[in-house]
Amino acid sequence: MREQTTMSEKKKQADATERAPEAQAPLAGDLSDWKPGLHHQVLSVAAWAGGAAWLVPMASTMMALHRVGVHKIQPVNNVFCRGMIAATGNKWRAFVDPAVDPKKNYLFIQNHSSHLDFVAMYPAVPHEIQGIELESHFDIPVYGPYMKSRGTIGVPVDRDKRTEVLEQRMRTVIDRGDSILAFPEGTRTMDGRVAPFRRGLFFIARNLGLEVVPTTVTGLYDVMRKGSNTIRPFQQVTVRCDAPVSFAGLSDTEVEARAQDVRDTIRGHVDAYFDQGIGR
Repeated sequence: MREQTTMSEKKKQADATERAPEAQAPLAGDLSDWKPGLHHQVLSVAAWAGGAAWLVPMASTMMALHRVGVHKIQPVNNVFCRGMIAATGNKWRAFVDPAVDPKKNYLFIQNHSSHLDFVAMYPAVPHEIQGIELESHFDIPVYGPYMKSRGTIGVPVDRDKRTEVLEQRMRTVIDRGDSILAFPEGTRTMDGRVAPFRRGLFFIARNLGLEVVPTTVTGLYDVMRKGSNTIRPFQQVTVRCDAPVSFAGLSDTEVEARAQDVRDTIRGHVDAYFDQGIGR
């Protein structure tokens, strides 16, 4: 009986290794065990104060302006987003591949490292962009009402209905000319690296005829990461939008392979960032 249990355990370990070979390698640049010192805590309090002083009045103003129409206040939205990064004491820059057409709508696929991810990405391109949130997130004070008022796509908590409803709501957004921002990892990273992607969004992109723009944000994991309330100022936040990738006409197997290509592009930027020792 013990031999059978041992063999079963070995098989599980082998299966896990085959599914996730990256997990076996050490993560150079991993900051998941970083602990803030006293000076970090003092700077964090200042960053929180600056961020709150900007967020609360601006979010309230933006919610009022959303009644006029999100499309009419895009410049104000960009000021809000850029100002949010600056208010926490950090720098922002963006590099966008010239193949990204300002007149086309896309599915921007991005790595997920911080609550500020959408703030960093929105002003990088001129597109009107809607994010995707669980409907339950609309109940979060300030953040929830703000995201709902700007037309964020709500995803049902019920997993059985999620894919079908999400595709319908994404189609509505695309039909009115907007683009979409999504995080296929499903949750924020714990170590700064790029986790495996859920593939459902890529099948929806194929079904809707949407090109996918691999979008990478680095620096925000160093600003504020999952499991910590510390905000670190003086970081460089960088957004990179690579050339659009088409999923039109692909088989299911081809969709999965191309989705992996998109992840590899994003992962390459993130790994390069950490391997340079930035953020220590």
